[in-house]
Amino acid sequence: MNKNTILLTQNEVESLINMDEAISVVEEAFRLYALGKAQMPPKVYLTFKSGDLRAMPAYLMNYAALKWVNSHPGNPERGLPTVMAILILNDPDTGFPLAVMDATYLTSIRTGAASGVASKYLAREDSKVFGFVGCGRQSYFQFDALRNIFEIELVKAYDINKSAMKRFSEHCEKLGFECKSCEIKEVCDCDVLTTTTPSNKPIVKLSWLNEGLHINAIGADGPGKQELEIDILKNAKIVVDDIEQSIHGGEINVAISTGMLDRESIFATLGEVVAQLKPGRESYEEITIFDSTGLAIQDLAVAKVVFENAVKRKVGREIAFFDLNL
Repeated sequence: MNKNTILLTQNEVESLINMDEAISVVEEAFRLYALGKAQMPPKVYLTFKSGDLRAMPAYLMNYAALKWVNSHPGNPERGLPTVMAILILNDPDTGFPLAVMDATYLTSIRTGAASGVASKYLAREDSKVFGFVGCGRQSYFQFDALRNIFEIELVKAYDINKSAMKRFSEHCEKLGFECKSCEIKEVCDCDVLTTTTPSNKPIVKLSWLNEGLHINAIGADGPGKQELEIDILKNAKIVVDDIEQSIHGGEINVAISTGMLDRESIFATLGEVVAQLKPGRESYEEITIFDSTGLAIQDLAVAKVVFENAVKRKVGREIAFFDLNL
């Protein structure tokens, strides 16, 4: 056994995993979680005036991990990112820390990968037109995942920040995809809609949506946040990554806290669909929603790939944290 711990920077992490790998391992993580072959205690929060810190532990695939991640909205004014994360990967047999790595990039890629997995099971197979409401950093990972699964003919993009919308459109065009910048109502005229905004009020209306649409609802990540009209939730098949997290802070949180929906309104978890315990899309006409809050099992799954690739490729710096000659 190597008695050193591998340290991996963000640049190194980025070089050690691609979206195909992320989608594959995240899909398997959801399957195992639904089958009871994982441990994932609830997140632990430390809350401050300026933001919060969250501890996200998990056990899966013979690895254990803890992600320690912050959210401080005022950080850009201090020259720091709003979100920064570190992940410790452990050997569950001994508890030894195998690696300490940047998890900021891991968080971004696993979030995109989860939507890719959800869309694979919930969107129509012939989906061609993909709409994006919100063109910030996460939209790039969402697009990367979806283009790995579908034959995309047209991308539609909307953001209140016109510069962000222009950058995202140029990114899609550079990769060879036609991208149309348009108003939010027109963006919603699509086959798969992905929302990644920090909105605290509904910005997508039921009257704008077509039958057969699939929605990846990503932006709501805390109590009070919502991007979709509650009437959309009432008229759709709702699949969540985790029931308790979604009730607490996912897209459905406002509808449930106000009594407009209840737990029984949730059709399934994504893991149940992947494990074939419950069906995915059952008709061409139904509207489906994936309520994504982000799970520690996803972080661990992509960290596993990063660590194993680092060992194979001899990437990273090894450090001896402990005196083992006792």
